Amino acid sequence: MKKTSIICILLLMCSITFAQDKITQANESYAAGDYRSAAQLYEEVLDTEGQAAELYYNLGNAYYKQNEIGKSILNYERALRLRPFYKDAEYNLELAQARIIDKVEDTHVFFLRNWVMNLMHLLLPNVWAWISITFFILFILSFFLFAFGKKLGFRKAGFRMGIIFIGLSLLTLVFAGITHKEFKEHAVAIVMTGSVSVKSSPDESGTDLFVLHEGTKVTIREVLGEWYEIGFGNGNVGWLKAVNVERI
Repeated sequence: MKKTSIICILLLMCSITFAQDKITQANESYAAGDYRSAAQLYEEVLDTEGQAAELYYNLGNAYYKQNEIGKSILNYERALRLRPFYKDAEYNLELAQARIIDKVEDTHVFFLRNWVMNLMHLLLPNVWAWISITFFILFILSFFLFAFGKKLGFRKAGFRMGIIFIGLSLLTLVFAGITHKEFKEHAVAIVMTGSVSVKSSPDESGTDLFVLHEGTKVTIREVLGEWYEIGFGNGNVGWLKAVNVERI
């Protein structure tokens, strides 16, 4: 083994050990009720070692204990972004959301579209991509059954299954594309300021349209300098400064 390879392995082992030590310290601080130190340590591990659903979940808990609802919701959402079926994060997110002042319901979305969007967000982009590939392989097998089947019944079954499989392959490919775009753009954000006035235009002289409070989830529709055009569930749209929100 080359000397450089050995050095790289040793550095990696040291990095892993250092991260584990920090996580242990963070867990001990949390157990001792020192939530501020715990949050700081979890943040340091995330900054240096990369993302992990468990770390975001623990960080959300640390902020929740400090009554920093915006930061707790942000980190629970980030945990669920990496692991959609994270039940503990889902439960704690609901507890945090119950403390939000703005109770906004999505009244402008057709129920079928809402159902499709919820289905699409059940899985990560790479999972949808693999499902799409699987359906495409099944389509090819069905095509061979249709093309080379010796019995008419087999050929009919191959044709019908082929239509179904190619449709499902295209649908899941679209799901993969949309979720990948959302994952990359971070278009959803959380209001981090106690309260902020949403303006009619991207400047301080714009008319105040309504007020949003900490923890509210919004969708970033457009970026103009230091301003975001945002929208949320009930169809309201307006502008606020980027400093007031943080992308999930």
